Amino acid sequence: MAAEDEAELSLLECRVCFEPYGPDGERRPLNLPCGHVLCRGCVGALAGAERQRLECPFCRRPCGPAETSDCRPLLQLLELLRPAGGGPASALGGSGGGAAAAPAKLGLRLCLCLGGWGSLVNPTGLAACPESGRLAVAHDGKKRIHVFGPSGVCLRRFGERGDAGNNIKYPLDVTVTSDGHVVVTDGGDRSVKAFDCEGRGVLAVREGFSLPWGLDAASESEVILTDAEAGALYRLSADFRRGELKKCQMVRSRLVSPRAVAVCPTSGAVAVTEHLRARGPSKGSTRVTVFSAEMDLLGQVDSFGLNLLFPSRIHATAVAFDREGRVIVTDVCSQAVICLGKPEEFPIFNPLISHGLFYPVGLTYTADNSLVVLDSGDHSIKVYSST
Repeated sequence: MAAEDEAELSLLECRVCFEPYGPDGERRPLNLPCGHVLCRGCVGALAGAERQRLECPFCRRPCGPAETSDCRPLLQLLELLRPAGGGPASALGGSGGGAAAAPAKLGLRLCLCLGGWGSLVNPTGLAACPESGRLAVAHDGKKRIHVFGPSGVCLRRFGERGDAGNNIKYPLDVTVTSDGHVVVTDGGDRSVKAFDCEGRGVLAVREGFSLPWGLDAASESEVILTDAEAGALYRLSADFRRGELKKCQMVRSRLVSPRAVAVCPTSGAVAVTEHLRARGPSKGSTRVTVFSAEMDLLGQVDSFGLNLLFPSRIHATAVAFDREGRVIVTDVCSQAVICLGKPEEFPIFNPLISHGLFYPVGLTYTADNSLVVLDSGDHSIKVYSST
């Protein structure tokens, strides 16, 4: 058996009973709070008849069955690897892969792949430092933040899981200021935390947020962030070198579950992905809304509107601006990266990357104009450059 086949089988089978994972029943993969993954059957067996507590068989961390959650990247991978026509139900309860992908329009090629299962665990956020080119990734491992150099070497890991002041319970997104400060949204204690380039905590803002989610650096001392539960957009200003908060101001409200956010480096425009609630049994859709630097509405496009014009349903999970101010999104329905054009051009549908992705959840550009995608499906970072 080839080495890559062995790795695939190892990833797709429970490491306790060695039975293959499946989308339903006892074979469904579950995340433990420690980050390890077991099938539902083994979770039940380890919890015993009382089903109150169990210990992770790998790290011995105790937890309760109610603390487990679906391992969505593995479920997505199972769905992608399912034989054509096989399995009447989607592992994620959705409709699956979407329309056939078109070839990349701008000649992007994969030039570097970082991370992978074991190095990164269910990554959620990605950012690039505009000055150094370093990449920061938020994930569910023991050290929550990994910092990679431009060559792909992991330079630093920090942000322990835990309840101490500088620990990170559950990172949702990350950004890097021009002077190298790493700022993280922590869904575990509903806070925003900043670290210096050595990984030392310099600032934690815990007041006033319902569920801070996405964020992007607007300048050396300012970040724009979303609050998914409050339906709001905030501008946070701070002296990160001194660890002093200057102001945290709500700049837009009445958004619908805003999550990912991006700031255009040339115009200061802000793009936000909103997750619209579904009516009835259907899945919810997403909407991309763009505001000017002064928070005036510039443009808006949603999944339904795109579907009327193009044969593809988009579920946007991340957003970014390219150098020309065009809006770029990751789409988990077609496992692609798509250019939607400038706000005044909406809607445009131009696939930039249409193969090789599994569950893209993060997106950024580096200083040399490389496009970087965070793929939670195989726990990796993929760097693309123009040919």
